[in-house]
Amino acid sequence: MGTTVERLLPTDDDGVAEALLELTREIATKELAPQVHEAEERGEFPESAYRLLGKSGMLSLPFPEEYGGGGQPYQVYLQVIEEIATAWPSVGVGVSVHGLTANVVATNGSDELRQEWLPRMLSGDWLGAYCLSEPQAGSDVSGIKTRAVRDPSTGSGHPAEYVVHGTKQWISNGSCADYYILFARTSDDPKHGLSAFVVPADTDGMSFGAPEKKMGLACDVTTQVVFDGARIPAAQLVGEEGAGMRVALSALDAGRLGIAAVATGIAQAALAHAVEYAGERRQFGRTIGEQQGLQFLLADMAGDVERARATYLHAAQLKDAGRPFSRLASIAKLTATDAAMRVTTDAVQVLGGNGYTREYPVERLFRDAKVTQIFEGTNQIQRMVIGRDLLR
Repeated sequence: MGTTVERLLPTDDDGVAEALLELTREIATKELAPQVHEAEERGEFPESAYRLLGKSGMLSLPFPEEYGGGGQPYQVYLQVIEEIATAWPSVGVGVSVHGLTANVVATNGSDELRQEWLPRMLSGDWLGAYCLSEPQAGSDVSGIKTRAVRDPSTGSGHPAEYVVHGTKQWISNGSCADYYILFARTSDDPKHGLSAFVVPADTDGMSFGAPEKKMGLACDVTTQVVFDGARIPAAQLVGEEGAGMRVALSALDAGRLGIAAVATGIAQAALAHAVEYAGERRQFGRTIGEQQGLQFLLADMAGDVERARATYLHAAQLKDAGRPFSRLASIAKLTATDAAMRVTTDAVQVLGGNGYTREYPVERLFRDAKVTQIFEGTNQIQRMVIGRDLLR
């Protein structure tokens, strides 16, 4: 069927980017896709998938080579995420979240922090989680209440430590990650009161809630993360104390592009299933794909997919060029996730009653698509970001 994706790659004289995308498609098709149905039914965390992607270099693509990264443009990395998400959306989300955490350290960490942590993050030996949201602070980052207080007893002759109390909510890879990027309040200053830390999963005083029972993305294990007197060395502070708001918001710009790529992958998968079904299902003596009305529906779905892809790639080009891309990141996230919801809804319609059953994958894609409009900033928040930037 005519659903092959034509990839737009940056200048690639040595063919590295094209080879990476071919390798990703092969891994996604042969290694990931066969596991999806049973794993999603059981809600299993796909640890082996992340280790495989790490060993294959997929987790390190946009990061500096000196730390074990691939040195690839963000445009290539996002298309890799899209290919993964087309096969297995839960894993695509996990890869995007992991990249978000590594980006915090790569962009804001000290030389010592980068040298100590990044090689393990980028190799896939360690998988990350991003601890920002709280029960009362989702879209409103300024409402974070988790506190990190410097312990005065760790003074002369002892490494300084922070003691952390608080609860984080909706944490992807929660209880399964090897490290967590934690945002906690170090003062009551509304603009400069947050700080960021990198925290190993085996830190004393850190525990996890039961996995959330979600509508979709069952293998994207999501939990609370509880800090009850957890002690974090000051050397694990990312950037300056009080810089957490800036760190969080800048990281979310890149993270929103990751979710845009995931949503595009979900929409691409739904379109492919719908086209295949339309070419095989027969009604009234001919395939349903021969009906002009259904062709129009498929054409609109294809348009949604292409617009979503073009928008996230444009934002990534700006990022790669070192130009401001925050507004375009929000537009890409908004465009792609709304498109994913429309395309998966229409895919269910194309399959009719079959589309409403778990025998066919489009109902799962429909459920997976919904949360992309919610996390990494709801689409209402994206509209606020875009509007404020336009009027600035």
